[in-house]
Amino acid sequence: MNAFVRFVAQLAGCALALLVAKPAMADVERFGLILGNNVGSPEQAELRYAESDAEKIRDTLQSLGRFDPDKLVLLQGESADTVRKALAGLGERLRLAASKPNTQVVLFAYYSGHADGAALHLRGSALPLGELEQWVRASAAEFRLLILDACRSGALTRVKGGTRAPPVEIRTEGSLAREGLLFWTASAANEDAQESDAIKGSFFSHYLNSALLGAGDVDGDGNVSVEEAYRYASENTVRASSATFGGTQHPTFRYELSGYGKLELTTLWEHTSGRATLVVPAGKPYLVFRDSSSGPVVGEIGASDRARHISVRPGTYFLRARAPDALLEGRVRVGAWETREVRDADLSRSAYARLVRKGGVRSSAFFVGAGAQVHTALSNATGTCFGGYGEVGIHWEALTGQLRVGVCRAAFDNGRLQGTVDEATAQLRLVRVIDLRSVSPYFGIEAGALFLSQNFDLRNGSASDSRTFGMTGAGVLGVSLELAGGFALSAEGAFALYLYPLENAVSGETKRQADLSIRPSVGLSKTW
Repeated sequence: MNAFVRFVAQLAGCALALLVAKPAMADVERFGLILGNNVGSPEQAELRYAESDAEKIRDTLQSLGRFDPDKLVLLQGESADTVRKALAGLGERLRLAASKPNTQVVLFAYYSGHADGAALHLRGSALPLGELEQWVRASAAEFRLLILDACRSGALTRVKGGTRAPPVEIRTEGSLAREGLLFWTASAANEDAQESDAIKGSFFSHYLNSALLGAGDVDGDGNVSVEEAYRYASENTVRASSATFGGTQHPTFRYELSGYGKLELTTLWEHTSGRATLVVPAGKPYLVFRDSSSGPVVGEIGASDRARHISVRPGTYFLRARAPDALLEGRVRVGAWETREVRDADLSRSAYARLVRKGGVRSSAFFVGAGAQVHTALSNATGTCFGGYGEVGIHWEALTGQLRVGVCRAAFDNGRLQGTVDEATAQLRLVRVIDLRSVSPYFGIEAGALFLSQNFDLRNGSASDSRTFGMTGAGVLGVSLELAGGFALSAEGAFALYLYPLENAVSGETKRQADLSIRPSVGLSKTW
């Protein structure tokens, strides 16, 4: 969005606020309680990202949510007693703020960590869910939002089911008025809230933070409302967790609103303290990392998200996008107040096969291929065997496994007899690929079954056709070149050993034959 459009949007927002406000507009004071605990009960595994999730939410509220730093309480890795003291102190601050004339108070409470259906587990201690809920209800804030990103936190909203609830409808008009109470949980009462190493956080907190940074701005007004934030976080958590071993995670909600107006949790174009905006193309999901691919995940924009922008601090970011056949990656730098439109051409393109072999992003990639091959004559023929092959395979990090089926035909002519030799092979191959800048050399071994069919045309004497089975093995050396669209061109040479019974066409005697052959081939493959 350019500066003029942003100015018009801000002006329209101010005009709308003036139209719907009461004669004496109330001041709004926003308070936040942000809790993160990696360590729960002694028997529970330590989490990796709960405390960093809490810090991300705090930073986003401070940057974009108009929460003053001194009104945001962040506690990481603290016990239940320490949290109770913080609740008491914050409760008194809420009471004093609410006692001011013409002042409305907003409370945003968030927890990420271990829990069960009865309590939060805080470094070997427990804080009952009922106690936390009662504190939120009894607070002097007029609007209260409690978010729990923890296992079985759905007990707070009394949602037991494992089916997806309809999207929340918190449709309100106008400005702040009356009072409201909202409870959000990251999972239903019988479900685990899951973390992901890929996004370096829990699913629900990751998508909630992405929504607040701008991915949830569905209507494009530059603000992320309560409804937009929950809808985005909920739908994306269901989508992402559905592919995990732990199973689909269903966020839940309960709300008690009384004449409450629309509330924006974050405002993207105002109060940004010199922040910047990244805009990405439609049609692909983008992960945004700070500094590099090993840096913290800032946020995500999904493939089908209508909002294609995300608010960030000025600096360098690493973007990763998934195309159908490859990964797009690259670093971009954005300055204060700048809106940077990222194009696919700004990012480098890496085929999934290479990424699998680097041990990142995916654990395997499937491919199919076909090509032409020949091999030097065996003892049962007098000419080169010309033919082709087809193959299927899987790229893993350490090795590539393939099943290759080949056919070829050679001529036989010893002056007395003429004929053809048809050959079919089925081989299992294990290959090690070494990725260089533009090409990928590889080497490996193969072993399989061999079928030979000799068919004779007689000039003098007589001979019968023969059908025989044997074995084949080979050492393989080749190179592949990546093309666009997931395609790759390969050329290789195989040094093959053929073991098969060879029948004398005249005498009818059979002996075991071992032949060495050189088999060059070229082919085209497609990887998904």
